[in-house]
Amino acid sequence: MEHLLSGSKDSLFQKATYLRIAARKLADSMRSGGFRSLYRGQGIEFAGVREYLRGDDVRSIDWNVTARMGKPFVKMFDEEHELEIFLIVDRSASMFTGSKGKVKYETAAEVAALLALAGELNESPVGAVFFDGKIHFSCSPESGRERTMHILSRLDEFDGAVKGSVLGNAITGAVKMLRHHSLVFVISDFRNSGWEEPFKLLCQKNDVAAIRIADSTDWELPDAGAFEFMDNETNFQMILPTSSGEFKSAWRDSYRRRTARLEDFCARRGAGFVSVSTEEDSVRMLLNFFASRNSGSGRWGSSCLLQDL
Repeated sequence: MEHLLSGSKDSLFQKATYLRIAARKLADSMRSGGFRSLYRGQGIEFAGVREYLRGDDVRSIDWNVTARMGKPFVKMFDEEHELEIFLIVDRSASMFTGSKGKVKYETAAEVAALLALAGELNESPVGAVFFDGKIHFSCSPESGRERTMHILSRLDEFDGAVKGSVLGNAITGAVKMLRHHSLVFVISDFRNSGWEEPFKLLCQKNDVAAIRIADSTDWELPDAGAFEFMDNETNFQMILPTSSGEFKSAWRDSYRRRTARLEDFCARRGAGFVSVSTEEDSVRMLLNFFASRNSGSGRWGSSCLLQDL
């Protein structure tokens, strides 16, 4: 079994102590403001009333409803559950591109690790699915350090790449796996298609955030003359005139349009959207993103690089 992050000084597992310290701020942010209603804690939640049946505990009788209806009614309760956190992490070929010595997947893995550790600190069950052209790893949400460390170790493992991306299948699997309202983070560069309909279903019963991982070459090409470009997932090749100011402007505009479409798509489904660059501080970006929800609306905001272009 090879390591996906072999270029890093330490594996995520080895850096867990440092990441856990950084994740504490995220954990505090997730417990506050607009997230507070999601963390109801353990206990029971009122679910309604029904008519009294022989053998029911008389202590559960709702006397107000009983007086109004003229016959006994009892209160019903559902067990509450700790908020589950689920991570959907893209490790397809396009995630292993990047500039300045860092590929997108390194940032994606760091973001996933921070969120998993923040969940652990909040005593939340954490689960995950990792994919490229197939599902490589999947686990349902469970609490505890053992589950978190298992996820971190699997983020760093590589058992053979498969071309393509099954983001749609990964999201569909999450929809089927999650039995309770969960906080779901989809971490990808969103360069493929076919995931939109499953994403809509995921948003219907969960709080969802799309974390788009980007690299500066996505919007700014180096001045390298006629540059041969190849899509890592499709093997499509073309020559890019990177010295052309007109082409560079069109490249930047294309990125802006893709970002605007993705942000609008998420907003229409009530999902959050944040773009994290390989050159940015992941903790700072996530804290700013969480602050957009904690501003009082209880809804996700968005954070992207459009204003910087």
